[in-house]
Amino acid sequence: MSAPRSAFLERQRLGFPELLWWLLALGFFFVFPEYLAVATSVLVMALFAVSLDLLLGFAGIITLGHAVSFGIGAYACALLNLSGWHEAITGALAGGTASGIFALAVGPLILRLSGLPFIMVTLGIGAILYEAANKAVWLTGGDNGLPGVTLDPLLGVFRWTVFGQTGFLYVLGWLFVLFYATRRIVASPFGLALQGIRENPHRMRLVGAPVLRHLVLAYAIGCFIAGIAGALSAQTNRFVGLEVLGLNTSIDGLVMLVLGGIGRLYGGLLGAPVYMFVQHFAQQWNPYYWMFLIGGLLILVVRFSRRGLLGLLEDLLTQAGRRLRR
Repeated sequence: MSAPRSAFLERQRLGFPELLWWLLALGFFFVFPEYLAVATSVLVMALFAVSLDLLLGFAGIITLGHAVSFGIGAYACALLNLSGWHEAITGALAGGTASGIFALAVGPLILRLSGLPFIMVTLGIGAILYEAANKAVWLTGGDNGLPGVTLDPLLGVFRWTVFGQTGFLYVLGWLFVLFYATRRIVASPFGLALQGIRENPHRMRLVGAPVLRHLVLAYAIGCFIAGIAGALSAQTNRFVGLEVLGLNTSIDGLVMLVLGGIGRLYGGLLGAPVYMFVQHFAQQWNPYYWMFLIGGLLILVVRFSRRGLLGLLEDLLTQAGRRLRR
């Protein structure tokens, strides 16, 4: 007789309603081919938000320097490409690996901190690397960035075009694979241990859990995924600029999570398109005051649903179900 599964493990199983997001993404490819370039950027940021959710929503690692991992992955991939390596998949893996190694190097030192000191340290690391990239013109191009990223046909067959068909499906494939892997991680005993550390690290130490080791591993995994997102940004945009290391990139990822719902994984997938498409059309409406619309949306979501848009949708569906049963 098999052991009963916990409610959390059951929640992490891929149900049919969740497949709608992926079906809609595929449908977008056929219905709106003129917006594939924008949609590809949305998918990249959705992957970045998922990596941040693993740290913030499940491990309780509150950071304002997650853009460091994104930027390291982007620069590592671009530098490898400009040195003569033009294969896309291994280039993305190289970017993720560079970010993961950086996380393993600094993680045991900074993860001994928590709360405000940890936030300020991650903010400081981000500022240092941003300024270092700005000054190292011989390596990063400084303000001019690194243009000219070119790729061989994907899998030797699919050529990269200005219309973005190959780039969109390529990034969507990466997002699906890494999202599924992240779901498996958070539903594993390791993922449950991370949530215990998030809720009460002192109690987890008392029961013998290696808290620091778990946090470092989670940090490395999250940074690895963020590094791949940065590499995908470099490959699809064919350019890397200083903004990949900027504080705004970290804040964008955090806002996407708050909008979609922290600690749900699908919150990042929902928050990224909402935030970026509202941003896109708000900038067209008014290029100077578009942040008023973003701020208003964020206030409304936080005011009426602390679990984000995903929680708000669940509440509405629950209320509708109760009314139908009556």
